[in-house]
Amino acid sequence: MPRLFVIAHAPLASALRSVAAHIFPDQAAAMAICDVSGEQSAEEVEQAALEQLGPSGETEWLILTDVFGATPCNVARRLGERPGTRVLVGVNVPMMWRALGHVQEPLEKLTALAAAGASQGVMQLASARPQNQALKPASHDPDDHHDQQ
Repeated sequence: MPRLFVIAHAPLASALRSVAAHIFPDQAAAMAICDVSGEQSAEEVEQAALEQLGPSGETEWLILTDVFGATPCNVARRLGERPGTRVLVGVNVPMMWRALGHVQEPLEKLTALAAAGASQGVMQLASARPQNQALKPASHDPDDHHDQQ
């Protein structure tokens, strides 16, 4: 069964694990995380991450990271070269929850489900006016400062 590893700018990885615990407490406890501070070198981050992942090939990992091209992503890319490891960039809560809900799936399917969760979790909501209030016609009078609330 694959495990999740979140590597992101501090304190995002810790915060995501806390959010995961709301819905998936057992799986969240099993997540590995690495919060990357601005003072850490890429080599220090990679060493810390390797300590969490353990020896190569023993466990399959889905690595979730935040921003393409940044230090956490660059480290994740190097870690993703290990056998049995996949990397997704652009971690968000829907991605993580989808992954945690399907950790029993094979790594390839888990990766696809997590990526789909991320993209399906991003949408534009239509703005709605408060209930029971009629929409006032737009005024082009510069002295009319009535805001729609």
